[in-house]
Amino acid sequence: MPASRRGSGSLVLPSGQTIAIHTRTQDEEDLPHATKKTMADHLRKYETLFTLTPQRMRMIVEAFTETLELGLAKYNQIVPMIPTFVFGWPSGQETGDFLALDLGGTNLRVCLVTLQGDGKFELTQTKYRLTEEQKQEDGQKLFDFCAECLKTFIDSNTGNGPGMLKEGQILPLGFTVSYRADPISRIDHGELIRWTKGFGAPNTEGRDVAEMFRQSLKKLDLPVHLTALINDTTGTLIASHYVNCKTKIAVIFGTGCNAAYMEHVKNIPKIANLGIPPDVDMAINCEWGAFDSFEHEHLPRTKYDATVDETSNKPGEQAFEKLISGRYLGEILRLVICELIDEGILFLGQNTYKLEKPYVFDTAFLSLMESDPTDELLMIIGIFTHFFALETTLAERQFFRALAKLIGRRAARLSACGIAAIVKKMGYLEEGCSVGADGSLYNKYPGFPERVHEGLVDIFGEKGRGIVTHHAEDGSGVGSAIIAAMTKIRKDASLYLHV
Repeated sequence: MPASRRGSGSLVLPSGQTIAIHTRTQDEEDLPHATKKTMADHLRKYETLFTLTPQRMRMIVEAFTETLELGLAKYNQIVPMIPTFVFGWPSGQETGDFLALDLGGTNLRVCLVTLQGDGKFELTQTKYRLTEEQKQEDGQKLFDFCAECLKTFIDSNTGNGPGMLKEGQILPLGFTVSYRADPISRIDHGELIRWTKGFGAPNTEGRDVAEMFRQSLKKLDLPVHLTALINDTTGTLIASHYVNCKTKIAVIFGTGCNAAYMEHVKNIPKIANLGIPPDVDMAINCEWGAFDSFEHEHLPRTKYDATVDETSNKPGEQAFEKLISGRYLGEILRLVICELIDEGILFLGQNTYKLEKPYVFDTAFLSLMESDPTDELLMIIGIFTHFFALETTLAERQFFRALAKLIGRRAARLSACGIAAIVKKMGYLEEGCSVGADGSLYNKYPGFPERVHEGLVDIFGEKGRGIVTHHAEDGSGVGSAIIAAMTKIRKDASLYLHV
């Protein structure tokens, strides 16, 4: 009789709940399992499918760069390269009180940002919970609720004490939307293209959301001037540069993905008719998750990626995002496991129905699998027994961890391709630059930043070490307020008042 294995430990679930694990498994006695050699043979196949060579990465960067340039030249391109009408970098010397309103997926956040100069600031903030009903009711009602929260915040922060607002003080406001809202040739107007993150408020898409919010502010007679409508990635770019002036690019790698950077107006042909001096710089919101959508000519899609795409709510769209975002990585791994179940390789004689439900395998599980420090891979035992009621052998668990690593590493290396395209386009390689990065994948997935850096070196050689990512500053709060400050300074100086 083979020696039994014992293991014990605990597993912290994404919900914060801790479960204890006690296992005693006897390989290949109770249930038929794949052998170590079988798993190793399959792993080699997946290594070929999910590994990106430096040569392939450089080809993707070439295509990516061309796509960015096309988006700057013409409207209605797959990667839209949206002009933000945020002009140039903050000086770091901006001062004063500014409000920021951040309409996110679960909360409405109101911030009072006191800019102190020298890249320093103070932040006071309050979060207001959004109910599912509020996210689905009429759009104007949603903005009325935002205005009411803003009024509550202003009232509770007005007084004579230090750091308090003065009675009657009119405050510039930066309004951040984490959804695609395109500026309508001005920084203080924007058309909501599409709700995401569970919002469905009717009578909003296709309308100027800044004007809708102004109506709500007017009803309550608030001492607020809506100065700028801001995308969260653009805010991240400006906030990160305010604190670290070497920051030239901002990226988000989370449930979605995006990038923003500062472009020369002379290189944005599609806004040539607006009469903005060509030597001025403007921040661009790339919305690059759509790279290689529809045609699928450049990215290395596997059949699992194709299935994720075809079964998504937007087939053909957001091709780049579907390979690298935290929303999809767990599903890619689940599809591979399901294929091996169908081929009779895994979990013979066990009921696998719990694994057969799409998106049941969370990307957080990949993080846990990769970071499992135990020889017996107890965390992976915990995931499969607790969530899916499945027994695993050590060989299978080693395979699952290696597969998670392949999918996570591919996501990071593709992310590096996006950064490299902007670096190449803007000529930042020689002098090097910092990249402000945010999002759950970047912040929480083990080894993700290191793999991005490794990818940049594979693309550019040793010079790639000069492109360094770092944790970004708060874009939707602090960044929004800084942009409101910059816009007020620009308008007070009568610069480009028509935008």
